[in-house]
Amino acid sequence: MKKYVLLILTLSLAFVSGCKTTRTVATRPTETRPKPAYNAYIERNAERALVSQKIYRVPASITLAQGLLESGAGTSTLASQANNHFGIKCHDWRGEKFYQKDDGPRDCFRVYDDIQGSFDDHGKFLRNNSRYAGLFSLSMDDYKGWAKGLQRAGYATDKGYANKLIKIIEDYQLYLITDDNPDRRYAYNRPTQPKREVNRQGAPLRYQKPATRDTAPKDERDVFISYGLLYVLAKPNDDLPSIARDMGISERELQRFNDFPKGYPLSEGDIVYLQRKLLRAEPPFYEHTVKVGESIHSIAQTYGLQLSALYDLNGLTPDYEPTEGDILRLR
Repeated sequence: MKKYVLLILTLSLAFVSGCKTTRTVATRPTETRPKPAYNAYIERNAERALVSQKIYRVPASITLAQGLLESGAGTSTLASQANNHFGIKCHDWRGEKFYQKDDGPRDCFRVYDDIQGSFDDHGKFLRNNSRYAGLFSLSMDDYKGWAKGLQRAGYATDKGYANKLIKIIEDYQLYLITDDNPDRRYAYNRPTQPKREVNRQGAPLRYQKPATRDTAPKDERDVFISYGLLYVLAKPNDDLPSIARDMGISERELQRFNDFPKGYPLSEGDIVYLQRKLLRAEPPFYEHTVKVGESIHSIAQTYGLQLSALYDLNGLTPDYEPTEGDILRLR
């Protein structure tokens, strides 16, 4: 297997050797510097979010991301004076009320006795509100679908709301939180999928356009090439350790090639590159307009760009939060 992977990587290098694009490493940092207040908030409230997940079926990652975003990790006026961590307005609320400027000059917000009341009401609010009913057909692991659904259902008017939630979840690896792992621990090299053979039929360079789906049998992996880069597409329920084992590449190396945070959960069809990505997108891809639910990482993966290069091209820092309609340079 390792010999086969080395062969296709060698062929790939030969294929692109005449190209002007290089794959040296861009120097800009690619990870947001963790905020101690955010980590402290997560540690204090992970169990609350897990209880809400169990009772109301709202993913713990979404609950924590909304709490962090809406309350500024518990430091906002609304959180400190009204124990309201999710920005929920009064609507038909019969309890105590708190007024402050928001969409209007004096909007009405719910007041809770303590933070637990805020977490409980957040779960009830989503579960019992018909506008959010469609979210509960999504997988509990589909934090991207939940984030996009919340924005589309009107939870917030911010055009970047979904993208901000996704960024928080990925920056702080909230997808790792479970009943057995509230501390977000992660151990490398633990594949969960059965071993799959790499498809040896045909030349490995036969695909010259981005593949949209994997048609290989479930026990095989096809290797694709686009932009001169070799990659595979994630299978249903796939994970990076399983792909690393099958391709004979270390998990940490695949993580570096793809700018994945630790334990990143793959979705079916996700691109996993088998070599370092580009510093500039290939023509005719010159710019990208941000859509709802996109992260800076997902945009970089789409065009085979190093994440640090995408930051450099646009003069951005890892704190950048993509907003629908933003235009990003790709080369």
